[in-house]
Amino acid sequence: MMAYMSINSGTTRKMSFGFNGKMNGVEGKTPFLIGVSGGTASGKSTVCKRIMEKLGQVDMDHMQRRVVCISQDSFYRELTPAEKLKAEKGQYNFDHPDAFDNDMILLTLQDILAGVKCQIPVYDYRTNSLMKDQVTTIYPADVVLFEGILVFYFPKIRDLFHMKLFVDTDSDTRLARRVPRDINERGRDLDYVLNQYMNFVKPAFEEFCLPTKKFADVIIPRGADNTVAIDLIVQHIRDFLSNRGRVTMEPESSISRAEGLFKRPH
Repeated sequence: MMAYMSINSGTTRKMSFGFNGKMNGVEGKTPFLIGVSGGTASGKSTVCKRIMEKLGQVDMDHMQRRVVCISQDSFYRELTPAEKLKAEKGQYNFDHPDAFDNDMILLTLQDILAGVKCQIPVYDYRTNSLMKDQVTTIYPADVVLFEGILVFYFPKIRDLFHMKLFVDTDSDTRLARRVPRDINERGRDLDYVLNQYMNFVKPAFEEFCLPTKKFADVIIPRGADNTVAIDLIVQHIRDFLSNRGRVTMEPESSISRAEGLFKRPH
């Protein structure tokens, strides 16, 4: 059975699923691993949150969740003393591939795919460092969302995903979101945010993140505002969960019914 979805004008995406316990090459109890990429403040984490909300997973106990979300930001590597000084002045590039502990990302995702309980570091944006003696435990789940700006950059990591989503939001909107977020939530001042954006964030997006858009199976314009795309993805996940012989958490949304599947809002 094949399902075709056109989320962006002129772009047709294809997803396949069956009823034999196998979906997109996933068998047995191997988690369905979904990569979610996109530029800074594009709405990646919000898209993941909406997906989890629609599947009834947000308020569920961590040990009982069938769908979990992990951020690539948890894998920023520890900075050297010299790099910390640069970071304090807004002169360190956190959007470069080398800013992440990519070996740890690879090992962690491999463990997750093997059904192993993992401990994920907790990152403190205000101090640009990992929080000592604090981790998040990720229990084996059926579906794992891994979101971040460069999750598709390294081939070995990219090839682990069963589905790849790219949240495509225009640069003006992303900057308008990033400025208040970094000031209010991360303790930055306006000059710091704007200088970092122009000197590092924007160039890194164009060099490292945007080129990975071509690897996406599904492109989501407008991020979490694109409820049609999110409902289609949720239905795909719901089918996967149902095929594992369990009951899905919520009744499906009306948008995913065949009669209205491809209607666009006026």
